[in-house]
Amino acid sequence: MHIGLLFLLSALLLWLSSPGPGLSFGAWFALVPLLAGCALVRPKKAALFGFLSGMVFYLLLIYWVVISLGTYGHLPWWLCGLALLLLSAYMGLYLALFCAACSWSMRTMAPVWSAPLLWVALDYIRGFLFSGFPWQDLGYSQFNTPLLIQASDLAGHHGITFLIVLVNSLCYTLIAALGKSVNWPLKNTLRQAGTALLLMAAASAYSFLQFKEMSRSLLSTSDYRVAVIQANIEQDQKWLPEKQREAIETYIDLSTRAAAQQPELVIWPETAMPFHPPTSPIFPELLTRTVFRDGYFLLSGAPYFKEKGNDFELYNSALLARPDGSQSLYFKQHLVPFGEYVPFSDILPLPGPVVESIGNFAAGRTAQPLAAGRASLGVLICFESIFPDLARRETANGANLLVNITNDAWFGRSSASIQHLAMAVLRAVENRRSLARAANTGISCFIDPAGRISQATPLFTACSIKGNLALFDRQTFFTSFGHYFPVLCLLLLIPLALRIRRGRAYGKSFNHL
Repeated sequence: MHIGLLFLLSALLLWLSSPGPGLSFGAWFALVPLLAGCALVRPKKAALFGFLSGMVFYLLLIYWVVISLGTYGHLPWWLCGLALLLLSAYMGLYLALFCAACSWSMRTMAPVWSAPLLWVALDYIRGFLFSGFPWQDLGYSQFNTPLLIQASDLAGHHGITFLIVLVNSLCYTLIAALGKSVNWPLKNTLRQAGTALLLMAAASAYSFLQFKEMSRSLLSTSDYRVAVIQANIEQDQKWLPEKQREAIETYIDLSTRAAAQQPELVIWPETAMPFHPPTSPIFPELLTRTVFRDGYFLLSGAPYFKEKGNDFELYNSALLARPDGSQSLYFKQHLVPFGEYVPFSDILPLPGPVVESIGNFAAGRTAQPLAAGRASLGVLICFESIFPDLARRETANGANLLVNITNDAWFGRSSASIQHLAMAVLRAVENRRSLARAANTGISCFIDPAGRISQATPLFTACSIKGNLALFDRQTFFTSFGHYFPVLCLLLLIPLALRIRRGRAYGKSFNHL
């Protein structure tokens, strides 16, 4: 087999294991061909093959970028294709670095521990560099298997990624050692394999016991009644002034029907109110016919303006209206580059129409929960659900219910909607909080603190769902300390690299772990 085909095989297996194709079990062996390829070539060639396989993987994974930019962003198709290629190339660079480092290190030692440390470290860097794009890290592939993701309340989704890569690297090491195709020190290889097996056994036992414990706890926890409204408002219609009242009537009608179940909280999606609430004549009538009449809390997305000197700042916000007439706001903190703001637009000579078509939202700065009776709401607006630290900080600040409001109409009928949902599942498990998800065109659902999804709605359907959600107050290890796990992986690479370099220089084996 040509060595390049090994890398291509891993790219295809990674894609097949991602949400969409949904063959999640494939993630546990998807990297074995890639590691085998890294062992057969030098670092420069491994980097090239890794980059190309990364390009293939991400072209298949985030193809929906073309749909979002072309169909709804109204950009020319050639520019959409170029954007997809550039983004895939950027993401592929991380796999190139991983492959180059593996090729270099495997001349001296088995990749049992070095590979997962490196993979998680690179995921961590990708999560914040250039504002961050941690879309579909490997751990998210297991979102639909709750029993396998319980350890994320210790080390977050990065911990699940670490375990997946650990299993892959152990499988490759055993195959290579049995085939006698490598010349690693036997004693150290066995030690690495043994410690890896112990960690895997401990993680499996923890997940099994924690899943049973969470299931028992959910039976004895008080419920909070929530209704989620999915109005299915067309993306190219919602902002037309003549369509505003029609859109709001849809939301009010669905909310009135849901009120028969006496919810304590009703949730509308991101920008469900296509107007600035304080100045809109529709807003007071809306409150009269919902919150004040039926006596529930209403959380809805809305654009919000704040004066700043002679100018104003525009926020993507979540507004909480209470039956007593009071209101609270949450302003989205992590904005989408080239979606909600143009990076460096103040200093770069970008064409005016580009900036105007995208808009320039201001970012919020606080992660304080919104009080809704017995619930303290930690709000995540759209893209924010893919950043674990946002949900973690809101939980640490007292949130006992997470809410993700989003408008995934931009994705069309692509697999991006299920990919986006998959990442929200891990936010619930990491912090052991129920999560209610309201999406304009779907997928809306409820997620319990064990990661189980219920009442998932079909795409592009107007409907509502009602559920009783558990309110937990205790904080997980991840919420308090576990978010430092990927930082630890990054730091551990330094002494590991020094040991590998020393071993290569002197041709001697060394103890590891």
